[in-house]
Amino acid sequence: MNVEQLNFHHLFYFWRVARTGHLTRAAQELHTSQSALSAQIRQLEDRLGEPLFVREGRRLALTETGQLVLTYSENIFGMGQEMLGRLHGRSEGVERLRLGSVATLSRNYQENWIRPLLADPSVTLTLESGTLQELLTRLTQHQLDVVLANEAVPSDTERHLHCRFLGSQAISLVGPADAWDGQTLRLPEDLDGLDLALPGPRHALRGQFDALCMAAEVKPRVRAEVDDMAMLRLIARDSGWLTVLPEVVVQDELRQGILRRVGQSTQLQEHFYAITTAHRHRIERLERLLASSL
Repeated sequence: MNVEQLNFHHLFYFWRVARTGHLTRAAQELHTSQSALSAQIRQLEDRLGEPLFVREGRRLALTETGQLVLTYSENIFGMGQEMLGRLHGRSEGVERLRLGSVATLSRNYQENWIRPLLADPSVTLTLESGTLQELLTRLTQHQLDVVLANEAVPSDTERHLHCRFLGSQAISLVGPADAWDGQTLRLPEDLDGLDLALPGPRHALRGQFDALCMAAEVKPRVRAEVDDMAMLRLIARDSGWLTVLPEVVVQDELRQGILRRVGQSTQLQEHFYAITTAHRHRIERLERLLASSL
């Protein structure tokens, strides 16, 4: 079978059924009948010479060949979506950059990273937030160009991701400037019994902090656990508690003298990564951002 004999319309129908796992649901989404959809998938299976699905109860499960065909289909139609996005983004001389950022990442860090683009009238930014897995799914479907994260992800045979290290920052203990003027605490040794606001359990550095406290036999009084760094910034500013966080989260409050660094630990580090797909369309402005981060 030559590639010109492959019916991409049938392949598209297979792709949609494989992603839903339900023939009926896919038929509804495609505004066609279930029998017509089944017939076209059978034609694709006849052309390929192997079955693509087996039925498991009410669901359709992929065969080993079906898994292989799905992997290539994701690339084929994902690249088609990216092509349309790039063409739409270049309309009237404007290029669109689609950036995803994990919800636990500092918005100050994200803004600092994209700052070179904010004054560029030829760029339109699309900024999304979500869990890492949600964003990686959108990335592999070519609905995002890059994902900023605070944890590394490995590449695998299905996703083919590139994870680029952007830098790291020591974690600080900050508190109200008027209450902690001139005072310094060791982190974690001096935190026993003190009121603290901490990043939530989903944050990459929380496990590091808990391990340090356990090793030092220190038990601070945890008053708040916050995944969202924008909310943690507000709590650090307004609660009067000490807060453990990357300084970039409260960079403005530190500069204005509202908060001050009370302590810092080089054993606690937040790392920053830019994640892209291996076969993505090159965007010159994104390439410059990635290069400047090295």
